[in-house]
Amino acid sequence: MKTKILFVFVIASLAAKSQSSILDAYIQEGLKNNLQLKQEQLNYERSVENLAQAKALFLPYVGANATYQLADGGRKISIPVGDLVNPVYTNLNQINSVLNPGAPQYPSISNQTTNFLATNFHDTKVRVIQPLFNPEIYFNYKAQKELITVQQAQKKAYENQLKFEITSAYYQYLQSDEALHILKSTHSLLRELLKINQSLVANAKATKDVVLNTEYELNKTEQQIADNEKNNQVARAYFNFLLNREMSASIERDSILSASINEQQEISTLTNTALQQRQELQQLQNGLRANQQLIGLNNANAFLPKVNVVGDLGYQGFYYKFNSDQRYWLVQFGLTWDLFKGGEKRARTQQARIDYHVTENKMEQLKKQIELQVIQSHYELESAKQAFKASQSGVKSAEKSFQIIRAKYNEGQAILLEYLDAQNKYTTAQLTNSINQYELLRKSAALLKTINNL
Repeated sequence: MKTKILFVFVIASLAAKSQSSILDAYIQEGLKNNLQLKQEQLNYERSVENLAQAKALFLPYVGANATYQLADGGRKISIPVGDLVNPVYTNLNQINSVLNPGAPQYPSISNQTTNFLATNFHDTKVRVIQPLFNPEIYFNYKAQKELITVQQAQKKAYENQLKFEITSAYYQYLQSDEALHILKSTHSLLRELLKINQSLVANAKATKDVVLNTEYELNKTEQQIADNEKNNQVARAYFNFLLNREMSASIERDSILSASINEQQEISTLTNTALQQRQELQQLQNGLRANQQLIGLNNANAFLPKVNVVGDLGYQGFYYKFNSDQRYWLVQFGLTWDLFKGGEKRARTQQARIDYHVTENKMEQLKKQIELQVIQSHYELESAKQAFKASQSGVKSAEKSFQIIRAKYNEGQAILLEYLDAQNKYTTAQLTNSINQYELLRKSAALLKTINNL
C-alpha cells in the first residue's frame, strides 16, 4: 500500500513538473470543444436513454383504443328462428283453439338472416397491460445498465488519448518554435560574420572566397528557416485542430516549461497501475458483464414463460351510446411459452457464450498489449532522459568551443573553415538539445497516458 501511494506521488510530481498551467488550460479547452469527444458524449447520452427505455418496460402500458365499424355484404349467418319456434306456436294454437277458442293465435315467424360483419358498431376502451413475469425485460435492463458503463469507459479512454494528443502537439509546436529561434539566432551570427568578412576583403586582409562561403552558409540557413517555418505552421494548425479552433489561432508559449530527469520507476509497479486504471480494460470488463446478462436473457427465453395481465374498460355496442348497457370491463391473464423453435433459442444462447469468450480473449490480449506498452514507454523515457542529459553537455561544450574559435577568428588566429565548423556544431547541438528536451516531455506524457494518469 505504501509503495502504491509513493508511486502515485512520484507520478503526480512528474506530471506537475512536465506540464504547465497554460497546457492544462489548453487541455480543458480541447476536452470542451473537440468534435470527436462531443460524439463520444452523445453516444454516452444515447446509452443512458436506452437504459431509460429498458426501465420503462417494467411499468404498465396504458392506451386508449376506439373503433367504429361500418360494413355491408360479406358472409351471412342464417338463424332458423321460424323452424325452431313455429312448431311450438302451432301446437299452442291447437291447444288454445280447444281450451280457449277466443284466444289470439300465435303468428308464424320467418327464419332470419344477418350479416357476419356488424355495421354501426363501436368499441371504445382504455387498455392496461402489465408484465407480471418477463425475463427478457429484466435481463435487457441489466445488459443496458452495463452498456452505459462500457460507453462511459470508452469516452474516458478517448479523453485520455485526446489529452496526450494535445500535450504532444503542444510540445511539437514549442519545439518547432524554438528551432526557428535557434536558426534565426544563427542567421544573425552569420550576417555579423558576413560584415566582418566583407570588411576584411575590402581592407585586403582576406580573399573574396570567405565572403562567398559565408553567403552560402547564410543561404543554407535561410532555407532551414523556411522549412522550419512550414513545420511551425503545420504544428500550429494541428494543435488548433485538436482544440477545434481556427487553424491560424495564436498559441501561448510557456517560457518556463522545462524537462526534468526523474529517477527510474519499477516496471512492475507501472504495469499494475496501468492494469488497474486503463479505461479500455474497464470497458471490456463491463462488456463481459453485459454479455453475461445476454446469456441469461437467452437462457430465460429458452426455458421460462412470459406472463402478463391485460385489463380493458370501455363501451361496446351499436352506435355511439355511452350508457350502462354498453359499458363493460374485462381482465385477461396471458401466458406465452415457446416450447420448441427448431433449436433457435439454444443457438442464440450458444452465440452469446461465444461472444463472451471472444471478449475474454480480447481482454487477455489487451492486458498483454498494455504490459508491452508500459515496457516500451518506460524504456523510451529512460532513453530520452539519457539523450537529453548528453545533449545538454553537448550544448555547453559546443558553445565554449564556438566562443573560443570566434574570438580567435576575430583576432585573425583561425581560418573561416574552423569558424563555420564550430558554428555549425553549436547550432546542431542546440537543435538536438531542443529536440531531446521536448522528446523527453513527450515520452513522459506517453508513459502517463499508458498508465491512464495524464
